[in-house]
Amino acid sequence: MSLDLGPLVVLPTYNERDNIGQLIPAILNMDDRLHVLVVDDASPDDTAGLVRELLAGRCAGRVHLESRTGKFGLGSAYVFGLKWGLAHGYDFLIQMDADWSHRPAHLPTMLQLAEKTDFVIGSRYVAGGGTLHWGAGRRLLSRFGSMYSRIVLGVTINDFTGGFNGWNGRVLQDVRLDAVRSDGYSFQIELKYRAKQLGYRHVEFPILFDERRAGKSKLSMAIALEACWRVWELRFKGTGHTKQGKV
Repeated sequence: MSLDLGPLVVLPTYNERDNIGQLIPAILNMDDRLHVLVVDDASPDDTAGLVRELLAGRCAGRVHLESRTGKFGLGSAYVFGLKWGLAHGYDFLIQMDADWSHRPAHLPTMLQLAEKTDFVIGSRYVAGGGTLHWGAGRRLLSRFGSMYSRIVLGVTINDFTGGFNGWNGRVLQDVRLDAVRSDGYSFQIELKYRAKQLGYRHVEFPILFDERRAGKSKLSMAIALEACWRVWELRFKGTGHTKQGKV
């Protein structure tokens, strides 16, 4: 695929002021083509204000901000950001956490792989990947979520729940983002499953996933439990897609 229009990194934020100021320049330094869109859900810590300083200063022209009026959820923020990117002509769009748990240093590998496949997964659960500074319970829950999804949905993806993913624009056009019903972990599962139902190809490459540098995790037990029942809904109700015979 061509990256002539430049890749766009979509960063959903809620109270990420302590992370975003250094993260955005670090992302942009990885490749001159990269742009960043911050989708901020009315952060009380004025994350959006700091982003405005960046886009008016040293990051001008490569950073974009969309401020929403409330906290509408991670899946909603990604749908908003991915649709924004498509509407503005970006042909490769990257999901990435705003808390440093996904390392900017992994972006060049993702961009290289994007030339050869339809979507790219930064995976904790292939050889060479892993998690850092997690307790045993959290590691077990995360691994179980991906394994559970893989078995129920019958799709050979090792890291179903991970949020560091890159998408060819035509894939996102075809999956019908407006029809995605999930949030949190289950949003990551549903988007990947929709793409595979259409026959799109993927590649997983190893990443090391770290704990956030500052602030509190937004994921709750309710979000994890949603993923458990959502995969069965996807399995039995489907996505409304028909495979297109891609190899």
